[in-house]
Amino acid sequence: MAKFVLRRAAGFVPVLFAIVTITFFLVRLAPGGPFDADKAVSPSVRQQLETHYNLDAPLYLQYLDYLVGLLKGDLGPSMKQPSRSVTEWIALRFPVSLELGLYAILVTLAVGVGCGVVASLRPNRATDYVPMSAAMAGICVPNFVLGPLLVLVFALWFKWLPVAGWERPVDKLLPAVTLGATYAAYVARLSRAGMLEIMSQDFIRTARAKGVSEAGVVVRHGLRGGLQPVVSFMGPAAAGLLTGSFVVEKIFQVPGLGREFVNAAFSRDYTMVLGTVVFYATLILVLNLVVDVAQAWLDPRLRVR
Repeated sequence: MAKFVLRRAAGFVPVLFAIVTITFFLVRLAPGGPFDADKAVSPSVRQQLETHYNLDAPLYLQYLDYLVGLLKGDLGPSMKQPSRSVTEWIALRFPVSLELGLYAILVTLAVGVGCGVVASLRPNRATDYVPMSAAMAGICVPNFVLGPLLVLVFALWFKWLPVAGWERPVDKLLPAVTLGATYAAYVARLSRAGMLEIMSQDFIRTARAKGVSEAGVVVRHGLRGGLQPVVSFMGPAAAGLLTGSFVVEKIFQVPGLGREFVNAAFSRDYTMVLGTVVFYATLILVLNLVVDVAQAWLDPRLRVR
């Protein structure tokens, strides 16, 4: 298992290097600059700003300087919000995005696995058709459509939930459901397919023949094999839930890192955009490693492959 983990972790460096390189040159080659939207300043003041942030150096030197700082763990200062460094902004905003992502993961697993298992136990009946139809609808409706619809129904029509905010527990329900609904739909379909395959195996029939209760068959024997497709999917899904909340944070005015990234992209805050991408890319790689280890634990044959 240790060799398996080391082999997976060895691929982090080239992938992260490629992400940093591509992102660096894309943001620098995009039209506009970090100081173009500010009030008109004299050429001397503009020159001092560009010198302070090393923007007057050749592009390849800026790139090398950024790599050197990155190796030291320095993501640089924010060009548009100089009161804090990029690292400090990430430390301030990411806990909110993490909290939202964890709530969305709970919604995804609770709704997705629950609906998938229920549908698989009695296939081709109402308990199968209803949740799978809802899952198909969840796949088809993106979160930037679902979010305003939930606000319209539950906040404006029924007035049960607030429109936006992040102070009270009730404020967090609509953002979590909006973010986790699409992934819950995928998990429901994967759970159903996996459980249908496992529940038809010989060892399941043997367990039933030995007198094991149906609940024991499902929980002790069915779930471990039937949920392997869900485990495979939850790696990218968890990364998407933790890092893909940009639209949801904007809709519900959640003060997370996703909204900070969108603002930085519009204002051409190069260091903030780069720092956020590096942070999220590292997080995604780590989550994928965790999923690979979990799969190898569930199926030892994967360690050999």
